[in-house]
Amino acid sequence: MLRLKRIFPGLALCLVVTAAATLLAGAERALLGGTWLEPLVLAILLGLVVRAVWTPSPTWRPGIAFSAKQLLEVAVVLLGASVSAGTVMGLGGKALLGIAGAVALSIALSYVIGRGLRLQPRLALLVACGNSICGNSAIAAVAPVIGAEADDIASSIAFTAVLGVVEVLALPLLAAPLGFDMRQYGTLAGLTVYAVPQVLAATLPIGALANQVGTLVKLVRVLMLGPVVAVLAIGAARLQGEVRGLPPLKTMLPWFIVGFLALLGARSAGLVPALALAPLKLLASLLTTVSMAGLGLGVDVRSVSKAGPRVTAAVCLSLLVLLGLSIGLIRLLQVG
Repeated sequence: MLRLKRIFPGLALCLVVTAAATLLAGAERALLGGTWLEPLVLAILLGLVVRAVWTPSPTWRPGIAFSAKQLLEVAVVLLGASVSAGTVMGLGGKALLGIAGAVALSIALSYVIGRGLRLQPRLALLVACGNSICGNSAIAAVAPVIGAEADDIASSIAFTAVLGVVEVLALPLLAAPLGFDMRQYGTLAGLTVYAVPQVLAATLPIGALANQVGTLVKLVRVLMLGPVVAVLAIGAARLQGEVRGLPPLKTMLPWFIVGFLALLGARSAGLVPALALAPLKLLASLLTTVSMAGLGLGVDVRSVSKAGPRVTAAVCLSLLVLLGLSIGLIRLLQVG
């Protein structure tokens, strides 16, 4: 009950923003004959506008953080019920190897870019791993292994928070110019968007197939976190002549990924009733929209200005490298 009291104000605010976004989407349909901006995108934008003119006090922050993180993780788990084993198998062995190769190459190139811009090695590694794998989760897992400073961690996380929102809003605009179908766009989103939950927001406006493929590709990308952290831990131990322990398994393999895979397996085995699929999908969509409101309310775009021009350049160039590698991989493998 105490925890519920702490999160209630912020959660209620996120629900209000979600309701406003839903009403705006309805007004779009009535005035324009269609929905140009989905409710979840409008929820982010409204959250950003509110955050730009108002800084939440400690009363509001727990509920906003809960909405942006835990609710979105639950939405990812529920999404497992809408993904079939056929879609998983449809990725193919070549695609799986391609995803792993793209992540490894992106980390290497991003690190080179960071060092070329005279970033300290640890900061360059945080930027490279955050961009190439899964944003804040990767930064949090890698930081203790390489002994990163608090300032470096803060700079890296500030960018992933802001650019994560930018990606969610901007990436759907690339689908038509690139000539990508839903499967190809889903692959692009899965390869480039920072966090698993944010893939939902970046793909749902395009279609269900893009959503399914994007989530699966992103999960494969996140699973690279374990091997990358292990390699960095071994490298750091050798360089410093000491033994560093690996982060807990839950850090390298988040619970919501396990939950997603478990529900996917249950659905494939026929353990999820057909009547439950539509309500689960609707609930996942609702939770995603509430979470996007929390994401917008929790991001201060002004925080990026504190990181400095070299970090800004490194993060942006790293993201462009990942985008280029992803488009190249999709063309090479003829995804779709």
